Amino acid sequence: MGKTVLIVDDSQVFRTSMKFFLERSGLSVVEAVDGMDGLRVLGTLDSSGIRPCMILTDINMPRMDGIAFVKEVKKTAHRFTPILVLTTESQNESKMEGKAAGATGWLVKPFDEKQLIEVVRRFVR
Repeated sequence: MGKTVLIVDDSQVFRTSMKFFLERSGLSVVEAVDGMDGLRVLGTLDSSGIRPCMILTDINMPRMDGIAFVKEVKKTAHRFTPILVLTTESQNESKMEGKAAGATGWLVKPFDEKQLIEVVRRFVR
């Protein structure tokens, strides 16, 4: 298996389009529906010996939002994994909160495939 990216977003449509873009660029994709599910999926990947090269997460999700998810990931063995926040939130206050939580970068929805792949390639070697 090639490099794996974890997508954490409560929108099935968004996860499907992201998966399509990323797989087309040669990456493997694993999905989670919210922050709680994202932590569960990371545990499953750990058990399988798979380390995602990057995590993409939404902010506004049920059960556990993206900021709380980022904070929890930073307490695990994945603390150095780049985390890109993908959200409709564009206010500087939200970006600063994401950065303080440990997010590596921020991409405001909507964005196109080219933008996404360019940003992911900056972090995935």
